[in-house]
Amino acid sequence: MNKQHKDVIWVPHAETVPESGGEGVVRRVLAYSKDVMCVENTFEKGAVGALHSHPHTQITYIVSGRFRFTIGEETREVGPGDTLLKQDGVRHGCVCLEAGVLLDIFTPMREDFV
Repeated sequence: MNKQHKDVIWVPHAETVPESGGEGVVRRVLAYSKDVMCVENTFEKGAVGALHSHPHTQITYIVSGRFRFTIGEETREVGPGDTLLKQDGVRHGCVCLEAGVLLDIFTPMREDFV
């Protein structure tokens, strides 16, 4: 890891910094260490998480809303309580069908988010 970093253990939601995760998407970095990171993404209806890949394994938990996700060559509609696994290097993205919140867990942490 090139950047120095400190484990972020206690993260009151009211103290998180909302950042743009793209048009109609608000990202909040929650607790993390060098090995794992938790990120909340709030989507407006119609917002797009553009197709992309990264060298992190990612699990997404759908807290609320409805989304059309593509992972690799497969596309499915998902909703509250569903979870998705995106292996490192696999292209993925989504379209928000009904405003909602996604909780993403990354390993290792996303240095580009801090």
